[in-house]
Amino acid sequence: MNIGIIGLGLIGGSIGKAITGLNKHTVYGDDLDNNVVLKAQLVNAIDYKLTENDYQKLDMLIIGTYPRAFGSIVDKIAPKLLDGTIILDIAGIKRSIVADMEKAKKAYPKLNFIATHPMAGKEFSGIEHSSVNLFNNASMLMINVHCDMDTLTTAKDLFEAVGFTKIVLTTPDEHDKIIAFTSQLAHIISSSYIKSEQAILHDGFSAGSFRDLTRVAKLNPTMWTELFMDNSDNLLNELNSLISNLNKYKTALENKDEDTLFALLEEGNEKKIYIEAKTRSWKRS
Repeated sequence: MNIGIIGLGLIGGSIGKAITGLNKHTVYGDDLDNNVVLKAQLVNAIDYKLTENDYQKLDMLIIGTYPRAFGSIVDKIAPKLLDGTIILDIAGIKRSIVADMEKAKKAYPKLNFIATHPMAGKEFSGIEHSSVNLFNNASMLMINVHCDMDTLTTAKDLFEAVGFTKIVLTTPDEHDKIIAFTSQLAHIISSSYIKSEQAILHDGFSAGSFRDLTRVAKLNPTMWTELFMDNSDNLLNELNSLISNLNKYKTALENKDEDTLFALLEEGNEKKIYIEAKTRSWKRS
C-alpha cells in the first residue's frame, strides 16, 4: 500500500518506522515543521515527503495531529483522494473525531473512515523519541465509522503486522468514558503529585513508587489540555470519584481511625487482586 502520515510526532513517527520496517509499503509523511519531515526521512520513519501530487497515490491516510485539527485537514484533503482511500486518526479522544468523520462521509461517501487509538506511548514527545518497537504487544482501539469488513480487516492486518496484539472494537462514547479513567485521570494524578514540596528531595528516599507515579507528569501540555477539555464531562466524573475516595482516607487519618484506614486499604488491595485475576482470565480465553 501507499500510506500517508500527517503529523510525525511520537506516535505518527513510530507508526511510520514500524510500517517502513515491514518493507512492504511506501510511506509518505508531512508535518507542520519541515525539519521534522527531514528528521523522519533520516530515521526511516517515512520514505518520502507527502506533497499535493501524492494524495491520489494513497491507499491509506493516517492523521496524527491534535484532535481539533482533524476536521479541517480532512476538509482540505478529502477532495484530492481516490475513492476507497482509508482515512484513520490516532487521537486520544473519539467523540469529536467521529463527529468530524460522520460529517465528512456524507460529503465523501466513497472514502473509508476508521477512528483508532493506539494504546502505547512514552513520557517524551517528538519524532526523535519515536520507536519501531513502540507498539509491540500493545492494544489498538478501533471504531468503524464508515467502511466494509474487508477494509476494516486491511487496517487490522496492518496494525497486527506492526506489533499490536490486541484489537478492540469500541464506540466513541465507551472509548472516551474509559480513557478518562485509564489515561487522562492518571496524568492529572501524576501532575498533581509531583507538585509536593517534598518532590525535590526525593533522591535517595524513593524507589519504584515515586518513579511510576510521576512518569506521566512529563507531558505535552498543549495536547493534553485539548484532550482533557474535550473530554471534560467524563474526566470530571472520574476526578470527582477520586476526590471522594481520597476524602475517605483523609477523614480516617484526621480521626486517627485505624480500623477504617485498614478497611480502605484492604478494599483497594482486594480490588487490585480481583482486577488482575479477571484480566488474566480474559487473556486466556
